[in-house]
Amino acid sequence: MRPCQALWLDGDDLMVVDQTQLPFTYGTRRLSTSAEAIAAIRAMTVRGAGVIGNVGAFGVYFAVRETQGCWDTVQSLLPPLRAARPTAVNLAWAVDRMTQVLSSDPASGDPLIQRARQEAILIVEEDIERSRRIGEEGVALITAISRQKNGQPVEILTHCNAGAMAIVDSGSALAPIYTAHQQGIPVHVWVDETRPRNQGAGITTWELAQAGIPHTLIVDNAGGLLMHYGKVDLCIVGADRVTATGDVINKIGTYLKALAAAAHGVPFYVALPWSTLDFSCLDALREVEIETRSPDEVLWVTGQDDSGAITRVRIAPTETPALNYGFDITPHSLITGYITERGVFSSGAIAHLAP
Repeated sequence: MRPCQALWLDGDDLMVVDQTQLPFTYGTRRLSTSAEAIAAIRAMTVRGAGVIGNVGAFGVYFAVRETQGCWDTVQSLLPPLRAARPTAVNLAWAVDRMTQVLSSDPASGDPLIQRARQEAILIVEEDIERSRRIGEEGVALITAISRQKNGQPVEILTHCNAGAMAIVDSGSALAPIYTAHQQGIPVHVWVDETRPRNQGAGITTWELAQAGIPHTLIVDNAGGLLMHYGKVDLCIVGADRVTATGDVINKIGTYLKALAAAAHGVPFYVALPWSTLDFSCLDALREVEIETRSPDEVLWVTGQDDSGAITRVRIAPTETPALNYGFDITPHSLITGYITERGVFSSGAIAHLAP
């Protein structure tokens, strides 16, 4: 079974899955203006580096459409779109690519609108192909372990959600897992809950259940113990940005999983499309803005009560403040390799791949 789609065209508008409602409700939103695209990105209606980039590309198209192709006006609408989420590089990459393509011949009227639509569609189509290739490149790692285990399930730990809801059409970190499952290779996935927004508990588990892939939800701090018990064969995570030196910016908690994996000799792989590599960045600590989100995401949780109603409850005293970093930085020294659509590369090789 193929993963569900995160977004699709409906006429000239973009339909997206409202990921804030998962896993209890499957809802969609229609996006038809640049302001709606910005709001969907900021509110995390859509999330995941690739999907954010896709929506950003269509946000440019919407800006062109709503201004009737007036390029000067379009340009004034793009900075808020480009900055809607600061950490993941794919959003800025997609907006910059759209800008470069359209500004090369900023003719007014329908030709510019048509080119914007075509380029946005092309960016999505390229992501679909990247996702497919990441699955093909990464499945070899799973196959090798399966042979070593004589066909026993390969135990894979992942963090956050780097599946179809993050990068169409089957994600980055989950793409090799989907491919292995489709090839009949037994796998079992340990899914971190990924506090504070619980993308693992609410989205990755939902995706894997839809695909019929065996999985178990664990609390974020259980990964190290599972590795100590020998119950993790490899880790595969996604990325929101990878620097020229190979350091990885990903969902908060990734760094701790990498430390545990290194301590127990568990291979730790990062799966990403080439567009997530930021060769202009050399020092992640100094150059990357780590998004700080609302403290409410830490202080409150949303879930389903016994009656089936969706409710929100506070889990800390009212006088207690919270700090909510959305991402952390994993040094390249802790990473075994990178699974990309162009192949699997060792940590030391990334620095030599710059264009």
